[in-house]
Amino acid sequence: MSEPVITSTREDAVAIITLNRPARLNALTSQMHAELRAALAEHAADEQVRVVMLTGAGRAFCAGQDLTAELPLGPDGRADLEETLLREYNPLVLTLADYPKLTIAALNGPAAGAAANIALACDIAIAAQSANLQQAFAKIALLPDAGGTWILPRLVGPRRALALMLTAEPVSAGEALRMGLVAKVFPDESFPADARAFAQSLAAGAPLAQQAMKQAVRESLDNDLASQLNLEARLQAKLGRSDDFEEGVTAFREKRKPVFTGR
Repeated sequence: MSEPVITSTREDAVAIITLNRPARLNALTSQMHAELRAALAEHAADEQVRVVMLTGAGRAFCAGQDLTAELPLGPDGRADLEETLLREYNPLVLTLADYPKLTIAALNGPAAGAAANIALACDIAIAAQSANLQQAFAKIALLPDAGGTWILPRLVGPRRALALMLTAEPVSAGEALRMGLVAKVFPDESFPADARAFAQSLAAGAPLAQQAMKQAVRESLDNDLASQLNLEARLQAKLGRSDDFEEGVTAFREKRKPVFTGR
């Protein structure tokens, strides 16, 4: 039986999924995809989990697809990359897009190729100072996949996104912060502790409001202003009837930290 290639733990309301092939810079394989999807499904069903943080073991977040692994072949004997994307990457990105908990990509080191786009598919990305993101596909005569051609232009604009794709140059953590690709950058030496503290701070938030924010931002990409205003009103109406809203107002008046239950 193969050794597990991810680890999955829970610290209070934060689940931590670690890509665990450090000798291969956590490069993605079919086994890793299967274990990652299983861990995400397990945490989605766990009522105690509010935040899922994805990170890597060793010195990299993930080097992208493991190009030394055997790829499926088409009838002509050449690599059938479509089959790999349809079976493994596309379901993963769609799972992250509609995930019922907050997701954080904690970039402890480089995130290259598809791994960069998996990180960007999470709700928030944070990074260690030495980390970087790289749309490395052009170096092997491919285009960005795993949602890269959809996500990246919406984050940085189409011209800058295309430049990042064409040049395949790594984006440092500091530059990624300036571009809006990551939300926080922490020192390398304190990154594990800082990442956990950041995740715990989000886990203390109001889950219903967080999910409503995710929905509103996602739908805003296709809505005009009037439609978005109506959506905000509908979502706010539901939140206004929640126990968490009552707790938030009460805590504000009593000058204390609120304790949200997700109800």
